[in-house]
Amino acid sequence: MRTDSSPGTLPAREHLPAAGAGTPVLDVVIPVYNEEKDLQPCVRRLHDHLARTFPYAFRITIADNASTDTTPHVAARLAAELAEVRSYRLEQKGRGRALRTVWSASDAPVLAYMDVDLSTDLNALLPLVAPLISGHSDLAIGSRLSRSSRVVRGAKREFISRSYNLILRGSLQARFSDAQCGFKAIRGDVARVLLPLVEDSGWFFDTEMLVLAERAGLRIHEVPVDWVDDPDSTVHIVKTASDDLKGVWRVGRALATGSLPLDRLGRPFGDDPRDRDLTDVPRGLARQLVGFCVVGALSTLFYLLLYSAFRTFGGSQLANALALLVSAVANTAANRRLTFGVRGRGGAVRHQAQGLVVFGIGLALTSGSLAALNAATTDPAHSTELAVLIAANFAATVLRFLLFRAWVFPDRRDDEPPASGGGGTPVHATTVPGAPSSPAAPGAPMSPAAPTGPYANFHPYAPLPQRPLPRAPQRPAEATMPLQPVRPADPDLRDAR
Repeated sequence: MRTDSSPGTLPAREHLPAAGAGTPVLDVVIPVYNEEKDLQPCVRRLHDHLARTFPYAFRITIADNASTDTTPHVAARLAAELAEVRSYRLEQKGRGRALRTVWSASDAPVLAYMDVDLSTDLNALLPLVAPLISGHSDLAIGSRLSRSSRVVRGAKREFISRSYNLILRGSLQARFSDAQCGFKAIRGDVARVLLPLVEDSGWFFDTEMLVLAERAGLRIHEVPVDWVDDPDSTVHIVKTASDDLKGVWRVGRALATGSLPLDRLGRPFGDDPRDRDLTDVPRGLARQLVGFCVVGALSTLFYLLLYSAFRTFGGSQLANALALLVSAVANTAANRRLTFGVRGRGGAVRHQAQGLVVFGIGLALTSGSLAALNAATTDPAHSTELAVLIAANFAATVLRFLLFRAWVFPDRRDDEPPASGGGGTPVHATTVPGAPSSPAAPGAPMSPAAPTGPYANFHPYAPLPQRPLPRAPQRPAEATMPLQPVRPADPDLRDAR
């Protein structure tokens, strides 16, 4: 829903719906396993911080990952003593499993989580969730690797963290800076569609969620944090690193094969400026030309190598036909994925068939050029043949781009009616594994699930419910003094552990 319909400005994403009295705007999940010592001071410190500084209703959920000590009893006692705290017991281990379970069942529009050691300064919590409440971003993460972050930890943990993020950048082209910081948040409507695609149930859960969100075009907000390493952390570094590398390989393979419907996830969450039907604005022509030229140059080189190889045991016409056929199949596949951004296997056979028609036109041009050359001279030199073929392929390349853009991979926005509520590309319903089913008719435009329960009757632009903060005592009128900025005290209970 736009806040400004002017075509000259970028639209804002949809604001979160207002909540009724007592309904939490933020649900902070703390996954724990055998944390009987640290759980109580952590929850009390977090609760005290939110009660003093957070202006909206909140909830703290303790997600117990099959603990074998007294952690469940500590969690139950905290839930009984503090109205904003609840506990949830899982019979299987796995941080990712705990987050997926609690987030999927939560009714809060903003979902967050943090590690039980509270290594991250809690003053970063409100900046973390504010872009999600306003509708500016879809996910938010704390970053220990930002230039303005202040981090205290050993050299080994620092090396492992930076190496892991370099691997993500090199293998999965990740652009976020810190995948492992235990301080993240996500909008509830985004989580309901994105989480069913995340397979990992352990420590790689965060990374997989962020990579899929980034590839889907969702907006990730990063907050520099102050972070102090917990020397008593129970994380097994070697096993965690091994599982993470396996996860990187699995996700990279899925992205390479196009088996994830990520191109359809970015559209349901608010108004996207890429969907605006603006006049006199080219729709990716420059990028497509660059991609087509790069693919074309590589295809031409591949074609010439094949032609030279086939020419050793056959005539020029046979070598040209075989080389052009093989390179045309590779060229169509590369342009489909890289130039025109078509992912997945849907329509691949039809695209290859249309590409072969384009190949036939190129074959006619190049074969005709060779026939004309053979008619002009009885025994042309090999270099002359290559020069003629390069010129003919250049003409065929220009024609191939025009046919690809207008016929094989057309811009469907020119042929489809705009979605209701504004101009743009309608997004058709996609069945996501694990996502809740919808009674919408086949082919109906996909949109976020309608709010239910406490959110069913609220206007999207109504203000979020603010919880009254304690009022500071008033000074006598005559005792005036200059005001100084005061930072709320946040006692660090970790020192008492």
